[in-house]
Amino acid sequence: MKKKSELATKICVVCDRPFTWRKKWEKNWQAVKYCSKRCSNARKLAVQ
Repeated sequence: MKKKSELATKICVVCDRPFTWRKKWEKNWQAVKYCSKRCSNARKLAVQ
């Protein structure tokens, strides 16, 4: 088991905060852009 500090990280495109890999993102980690549903929804609202 890896420590949290050893997991992959990315920067959220909406809030510019770093977020770490999660088990639920295992199959599509390359496509993950947002740290949360809140940021995902904020991005969708900003486009409209």
